[in-house]
Amino acid sequence: MTPMIETRGLSKRFVKRLDLAAKIAERLGADVREEVVSAVDRVDMTVAEGEAVGLVGESGCGKSTLGRMIAGILPPTEGRILFRGVDVATMDEREGKKAALQVQMIFQDPFASLNPRMRVEDIIGEAPVIHGIVAPRDKADYVEEVMRRVGLDPDYRRRYPHQFSGGQRQRIGIARALAVKPEFLVCDEAIAALDVSIQAQILNLFMDLKEALNLTYLFISHDLGVVKHISDRVVIMYLGRVVEVADTEKLFAAPNHPYTRALLNEVPRLDLRRRNYQPVVGEIPSPLDPPSGCHFHPRCPHATRRCREEAPVLKEIAPGRLSACHLNDGT
Repeated sequence: MTPMIETRGLSKRFVKRLDLAAKIAERLGADVREEVVSAVDRVDMTVAEGEAVGLVGESGCGKSTLGRMIAGILPPTEGRILFRGVDVATMDEREGKKAALQVQMIFQDPFASLNPRMRVEDIIGEAPVIHGIVAPRDKADYVEEVMRRVGLDPDYRRRYPHQFSGGQRQRIGIARALAVKPEFLVCDEAIAALDVSIQAQILNLFMDLKEALNLTYLFISHDLGVVKHISDRVVIMYLGRVVEVADTEKLFAAPNHPYTRALLNEVPRLDLRRRNYQPVVGEIPSPLDPPSGCHFHPRCPHATRRCREEAPVLKEIAPGRLSACHLNDGT
């Protein structure tokens, strides 16, 4: 089947240009140069219709940037994004707008992502009216329907975001995304800023919405426990690259990549309650100057000379399972 979302060789680089003073210093012989951050580096990924894919990695690995490119918020530097098999860059204006509505994003901060000067009824109802999904005269009824679906009291629709709790504001963000009737939701750390008890409620809401509306998710998180709970498949990223892809159950039962194993070793387990947990050795390198070869080799206990010199290719090591590690070659 054709995936709902597919990325091919997707990359994003952020370039900090030299200002006038730096250009003068460069002409005078100073060792200055433009700074280039490779946030996402040649990522190939697919998300099937009705699937929930977890995207996991440490802070700074590029997962949020990847999500923003898929949602159309950031343009890619290189590569392609396909929606139902069609490159979004080749779509005409009408097709492009339709595809853009089908992919919506829910952000981490439920307060910063909402306009504080707009009432909730306008935050939720503005886009459906503009895009012709509902008539202006039906806006109030439609907003009430969407609010009920996400567990909000429609009587509060005239309030402003600051008059709601964090969990309620996140529900408003979810309602805003659902209001344009999308098929695909990019959830960028959508519960990270909430209390633990509220996180469980929002997670259950996501699962209920997936079942009721046949939604497809890309669920971005650094919390493996959350990803295990909601995802059908997991994609592990490290410093802009995908290092492992597997079904959730198989990945948690037998991780292949050394980085995945290190991440899972940090997850507390009741059957190992007396164990001393250790974080992943070292710190994630700067994306301004990433390591040569395999980006993980400075922190990997199994690194060899080949790892330092040659970047491993993400390849299939078992049906439906991908990994980018030279250890899979037996060398």
